Amino acid sequence: MELISLTYPHKLKKESIPNTVAAIGFFDGIHIGHQKVIDQAKLLAKEQDVKSAVITFDPHPSVVLKKEKTDVQYLTPLTVKKSLMEQLDVDYLYIIRFDKTLSQLSPKEFLEHFIVGLNIDHLVAGYDFSFGFKGAGNMSNIQTFIDKPLAITKVEKISYHDQKVSSTRIRSLLKEGNLELTEKLLGRPYSVVGEVVRGEQRGRTIGFPTANFKITEPYFLPRVGVYAVEVIMENNVFYGMANLGYNPTFTDQIVDPKLEVNIFDLNQNLYGEILQVNWKSYIRDEVKFSSVEELVEQIRQDEKNVRHFFSLND
Repeated sequence: MELISLTYPHKLKKESIPNTVAAIGFFDGIHIGHQKVIDQAKLLAKEQDVKSAVITFDPHPSVVLKKEKTDVQYLTPLTVKKSLMEQLDVDYLYIIRFDKTLSQLSPKEFLEHFIVGLNIDHLVAGYDFSFGFKGAGNMSNIQTFIDKPLAITKVEKISYHDQKVSSTRIRSLLKEGNLELTEKLLGRPYSVVGEVVRGEQRGRTIGFPTANFKITEPYFLPRVGVYAVEVIMENNVFYGMANLGYNPTFTDQIVDPKLEVNIFDLNQNLYGEILQVNWKSYIRDEVKFSSVEELVEQIRQDEKNVRHFFSLND
């Protein structure tokens, strides 16, 4: 996959770019609906014996369009999105910088510059994709903004259990702690990647050492609580229980939730390791216990519950 980052105006010459079928959208989450759009573009490219591409944007338009400063948490931060697109085996990934100038382009200007100008002969998008100033362009009126005929494939709504598959729905499920349905809509477990750093080491003193994760990417995190998780290290899968929260039994000073994972049956120094955590199932909410002993007893029960979830021996 060739990665090409663009701003407006870009300097690419149309004649240097091969004819392409492109899927376009923001694609946060790259869920099964997004995958349908991308797979359709790949299929059409193969049928037409041309290259396939995905066109996406960074940052999220709300960062630019909202009057107040907005910090956006993503289901797939840009580095993750790049990695997943690589796995989907598209030929080109265009990442267009979304800024104030881009937001003010007319639909015609956008199409001439980023579709015709990139030698895209066939455009694939979801039925609700819009573009141009104030979203004036869409998949129904797109031909009115372009002089040269452009082949269009509009992918209709993808539903699961009679509800639309969307990034918004997935965020709501994560807020509920519904990881099982989230995984169905994504087509893979929801995951985050972080570096193992030194923490307070309280877990070690109470018999449950934890890997403390420093998460630098702007991930959308699930609800605070205890989870059954998979930890991926060097293509090996380990199981464990994670606590995402504020450690209320010990302190009330933590502002942002921390992720700590007790990895079962693994005894090695992980400091500095970059690991992937797959969220598999919500176990319980985080609770402030009246004593350390009470906390330890609950953690023992949590471990039993998580091992049972993974069908592991206690």
